[in-house]
Amino acid sequence: MTGLLNDAKACLETVFGFPSFRPGQEEVVQAVLDGEDVLAVMPTGSGKSLCYQLPALVRPGVTVVVSPLISLMRDQVGQLREYGVEAASLNSSNDPDENRRVQQSIRDGSLRILYVAPERLMLPGTVRMLRESQVALLAIDEAHCVSQWGHDFRPEYLELGKARAELGQVQTIALTATADVPTRSDIGSKLFDAPPRTFIRSFDRPNLRLWMRAKNKAPKQIQEFVAAHKGENGIIYCSSRRKTEELAATLAQAGHRALPYHAGLDPAVRHKNQDVFLQEDGVVVVATVAFGMGIDKPDVRFVGHADLPQSVEAYYQEIGRAGRDGLPADTMTLYGLDDMRFRRMQIEESGAPEERKRIERQRFNALIALCETPRCRRQALLAYFDEISSPCGNCDLCQDKPEVFDGTVEAQKAMSAILRTGERFGTEHLIDVLVGNMTDVVRARRHDSLPTFGVGRDRNAREWRSIFRQLYGAGLIYLDIAEFGRWTVTDEGRAVLRGAERIDLRKDVLEQSAKTKGKSKGAVPVADADTDLLAALKELRGSIAKRIRQPAYVVFTDRTLIEMASQRPASLDQMHHIHGVGQSKLERYGQTFLDVIARHG
Repeated sequence: MTGLLNDAKACLETVFGFPSFRPGQEEVVQAVLDGEDVLAVMPTGSGKSLCYQLPALVRPGVTVVVSPLISLMRDQVGQLREYGVEAASLNSSNDPDENRRVQQSIRDGSLRILYVAPERLMLPGTVRMLRESQVALLAIDEAHCVSQWGHDFRPEYLELGKARAELGQVQTIALTATADVPTRSDIGSKLFDAPPRTFIRSFDRPNLRLWMRAKNKAPKQIQEFVAAHKGENGIIYCSSRRKTEELAATLAQAGHRALPYHAGLDPAVRHKNQDVFLQEDGVVVVATVAFGMGIDKPDVRFVGHADLPQSVEAYYQEIGRAGRDGLPADTMTLYGLDDMRFRRMQIEESGAPEERKRIERQRFNALIALCETPRCRRQALLAYFDEISSPCGNCDLCQDKPEVFDGTVEAQKAMSAILRTGERFGTEHLIDVLVGNMTDVVRARRHDSLPTFGVGRDRNAREWRSIFRQLYGAGLIYLDIAEFGRWTVTDEGRAVLRGAERIDLRKDVLEQSAKTKGKSKGAVPVADADTDLLAALKELRGSIAKRIRQPAYVVFTDRTLIEMASQRPASLDQMHHIHGVGQSKLERYGQTFLDVIARHG
């Protein structure tokens, strides 16, 4: 299939304007061109879509892409049409005439790529129409949705194996950014009748700065983080609908263009806010996790978590919405004991089978360990995905070099307080015992007579909360939500209590101030670009985007405009060598952008 691969490489440059494959793309494209079924686990921003789009352009027949959201289909179809590719979608937002035109283009063979929701694909009429057409490839995006072990399980994805069979066991590629071993196994068994060729790329996103902090006046921490990114596109995730609206209002009062997004908003408002974010610059969306899958805006420069995510997989997926253009981006996650209680309560009250709860507890404990790790944040994150790496130099722990100390005595004091009070109490009462606060509960329970009463008065309540978090992250103590948030001591903790093991703690977490550091050392590389020219190019891009009713990045991404402003092409031939300027866009917009560059000579 060398000839087809050469054709794909030619399309990569002439159609999409990319001079070469990104790491991992070529092997997947070659396997698809060889006719193999494929499962590709590739990080966000690695160009998964090209792994089915390029084969669709060099082989006969239509490629059917299963996508979970109408908004994502709409944006991807818009992007492909801007590249000159015949693409369309079948969905409920189309008017009947549009759907008829799409169906006719499928029948006459002019359509190259069709996007469809899983529910639409399963309709008898859709299956019958596609079976009568020449379907070359079935591409299943966000394939982790098929797995009940995945963090975005969608029951409708379970029918896709049946749809594939009804289409004659058509060649299939399943793609996802996050899938641990149980999820990959589930994807393979539910979508394929034989093990697919599996590609697992590095989960590392080196352009993302990873940063986590314990909550300490969280609204102020969020405001400082967003202020460091004034005028840039960003997402702030919250755990509740109420908090999204309150925080969006707070940020708006501080001068940011901040919009709320959650499932409880009026649908028209929700869709409008999403469209504003996708189509304009300098917008911050404050959202629940309802604002997630399908957000493919490449120039998101920061993602923050005002509350703890649900799992490491969810954290990875959510921060992965930043920096998809490959340029530097910041991530910031706040966490606290209230978050831990809330997330554990969600697990225990979910009504899921006990085995599912057990796995969710393990995943959540891994997230706490990531928050409290004393070593490189990226090393700890990648280790969760069974990947070994060196210290990254682009996370808070690499940059701030936290001091680690022998915390065995503090751990023994905390666990002694847990045991001497009968393993029946939560954090705040235990802290009262440790620091010697004579509260009504302490007096009623006569805990002032315990040997541990006041033994921790050398530290304040905030420091002890950090110690409890770190002990939880290390697996020495366990938070029993079923019993109203009481702490218990694990076997590992008892070993430390006996003095058989020691535990190191991070000093920086104990002494942390409310101050929130802002932007990454690796700012967006525009130093070589003429800032006035770049602003003019963005203004032109915006006017074109409004005229064609597409997001600005569909015209050109920030990376492309930065290259234009740096290299200042003076001819269409030079313009064609700018990253992301394919033949169709060159013909449509090349001269217009050259004119702006010439005026800024």
